[in-house]
Amino acid sequence: MDIEALFVGIAVGFEAIGAAAMVIGFVIALVLGARALRRGDGGQRAFATVRTTLGGAILLGLEVLVAADLIRTITQKPSLEDAAILGLIVLIRTVLSISIQIEVDGVLPWKRALLTSGGQVIGRAVAQDRAAAASARPDGPTAAP
Repeated sequence: MDIEALFVGIAVGFEAIGAAAMVIGFVIALVLGARALRRGDGGQRAFATVRTTLGGAILLGLEVLVAADLIRTITQKPSLEDAAILGLIVLIRTVLSISIQIEVDGVLPWKRALLTSGGQVIGRAVAQDRAAAASARPDGPTAAP
């Protein structure tokens, strides 16, 4: 097996992981939104949960897809045209990522005190859901299930 075919396979793997991150994030967002509604948090809170979690999943997927594009481009026979196409793809995905981060965080990315990745956004949403579910239980958060 030649090295170029190996790296093309790796790039395809990264693309699959990026797409899976978005799909799985979408499912997680819907589940968390439904749980917020079921707890009685209201439609606005459920919508905010879905929007934030889905935005984080898209950010995570875009980050992985950029990595796939980089791997694919640098491991193939490089040309000026391929470099220009990669630059355009990265530029478009970067603008999308910044736009989504502004929507999720409500501030410009470079004005945040700490950088937040898509995975951290999803993790924070899951943790908030667990905390809300624990506080909604009649036996309290410290009781055993």
